[in-house]
Amino acid sequence: MASLRVLGHAFRAWRRNLQWSKHEPETPYLADLLSGAPVCLHVGASDGRHSYVMTQVAPKARIFAFEPSAFSYQVLKMTVAWHGIGDRVTPIHAAVGDEAGEMLLVTPRKMSGRMGRAYAYVSQTAPNGPARPDLQDQGSELQKTPVLTLDAFCAEHGVGRVDFIRMDIEGAELKALEGAAGILDRDRPHVLLEIHPAMLNTRFGGSAEAVVDLFQRRGYRMFALNGDRLEERTTVVDDAPWKDYFFIHPTRAARLPDGVFKARMAA
Repeated sequence: MASLRVLGHAFRAWRRNLQWSKHEPETPYLADLLSGAPVCLHVGASDGRHSYVMTQVAPKARIFAFEPSAFSYQVLKMTVAWHGIGDRVTPIHAAVGDEAGEMLLVTPRKMSGRMGRAYAYVSQTAPNGPARPDLQDQGSELQKTPVLTLDAFCAEHGVGRVDFIRMDIEGAELKALEGAAGILDRDRPHVLLEIHPAMLNTRFGGSAEAVVDLFQRRGYRMFALNGDRLEERTTVVDDAPWKDYFFIHPTRAARLPDGVFKARMAA
């Protein structure tokens, strides 16, 4: 039986989806990326808001939603059920990385006393001191979580083509992308990725530059919102603690829906 906290979080997510409120500014651009019956990987799915939007802009989409938090996974399942999209969205309780196994999910406790679930990240060990370099906290909650690679998951489940990846995993993005190298090389999926420079550097031994280079070596083009304008970039935005970026491969441009990305890729 779901707890009252799970019910409360799921209800808020469900209501926001119906009202199209509290969505990130990049969300409307999914309609310029997805059409037909795409296979999508939603990594760091949280309460499933991006999964819901994918089903609205591409009603035949098949979505695999990965969420490492036991609490958020319960919220995700409930939100999916209430929206009646369980035939298209498959929740998976797992983190994503460069090798399979088990890690700790570190969830900071904010100065208000509430759990900072949006700031949770995976780690091999418990933090020594503050949970994150970019957030004040008063300790953290630790939870073991399974870890898988996207390449292995797709091979094991017969996913022969991936069209789109949405990833927001608080600094673990480089390792998760390295665990999806086969998918990137095979399918050239569109990617909407939140990059966390400080977390990449201090918690995962990586860098924002290494993430961008991973895509550029494969020929991807990179876009980001600047206010209400989509601009092409070759580097991440300076001094942004985190920011979303779109990565589009030229070989997929002709099959894009009519919209801003198709126009920009043709320029």
